[in-house]
Amino acid sequence: MSHAPVRSHAAKPHPAMVHFALAMGGFAIGTTEFATMSLLPFFARDLHISEPTAGHVISVYALGVVVGAPLIAVLAAKIAHRTLLIVLMAMFAIGNGLSALAPTFGWMLVFRFLSGLPHGAYFGIAALVAASLVPPERRTAAVGRVMLGLAVSTVIGVPLAGWLGQAAGWRWGFVIVSALALTTVALVMLLAPRSEVPEGASPLRELSALEKGQVWLALGMGAIGFGGLFAVYTYFASTLLEVTGMGAGDIPLMFGVFGLGLTCGNIIVPRFADRAMMPSIGVLLIWSAAALALYPLAAHNVWMVGIDVFAIGIGGAIGTVIQTRLMDVAGEAQALAAALNHSAFNTANALGPLLGGLAISAGYGWTSTGLVGCALALGGLVIWAISYATSRPARAPSAG
Repeated sequence: MSHAPVRSHAAKPHPAMVHFALAMGGFAIGTTEFATMSLLPFFARDLHISEPTAGHVISVYALGVVVGAPLIAVLAAKIAHRTLLIVLMAMFAIGNGLSALAPTFGWMLVFRFLSGLPHGAYFGIAALVAASLVPPERRTAAVGRVMLGLAVSTVIGVPLAGWLGQAAGWRWGFVIVSALALTTVALVMLLAPRSEVPEGASPLRELSALEKGQVWLALGMGAIGFGGLFAVYTYFASTLLEVTGMGAGDIPLMFGVFGLGLTCGNIIVPRFADRAMMPSIGVLLIWSAAALALYPLAAHNVWMVGIDVFAIGIGGAIGTVIQTRLMDVAGEAQALAAALNHSAFNTANALGPLLGGLAISAGYGWTSTGLVGCALALGGLVIWAISYATSRPARAPSAG
């Protein structure tokens, strides 16, 4: 018996180091998710398709996340978290490597779908591991540090992939992502703590999350409310070229401004969310609706669009807060609920570009994506109001 504490102590590296390893995976995922959008005009031209059609590449990746996240979380319920993280990142590296080699638009769709499959499960399991290493009152901050990898990718990874894609070809953007994913595999193997499979873990226990109304409402906030950001972001490069009048070489810098807003949001917002989670989600949805509504006006001026896209980026912190909300309402089905968060956000990633593309194709112009986004954020706010109203009576008993 005296040996158990020694093994436990030796198996626990400093939480900050583990969070860094997990955040590197977020950096890789964020780079491919957002850089694909910034490279959209370039691979559309190379694959001989229109830009709204090229938006399907974004949507099919998101579909991979939506399908893969719950499927993997349920089927892998009895796999240790560390092992699962390594396998998921290896899958991600292979999918992005194949995307770099895609010879046609059809193959590009297949490889992007495969790349999306491990995305949600990785973030879900990484969030659970990160939260398990800190006290309960610091869970959102811990999850925020993992998501910070995604946010920082929009400041560093996306501009780097964008510049390299323009200089050497868009395929190199996916090569970078594959290399980042392999780096994550090495870091997780080195730093992530070994853990046992939770007692009683099973696919059926994970599926119990689907019986909880508050889980579905939290997912709805993300699936609808976050879609507005993607409606704008997917066609941001084209808007900057066609409406703002920026040169192609300056576009990665503007994507970096968005990333800076997303990074600031993920640093600041979790500090408040651990004390007032649902109010924080409501404020973020209102903030996003306002910033998106201003986008059609701001898009005509380079300084105004920079300020506005920074504000839109701040609203992206809602992903971190909803992740912790799901931990609170999912009961014992933590893995599936955590993974489903990313299914929800990639439903948003599919819905936003789809509706934005429809508005553009209908002749409403590139800036119409802002109004589409505002409507989606307000839709998320309606779902938030239902969740907040129906969860209030249950909050006092759950505190005990």
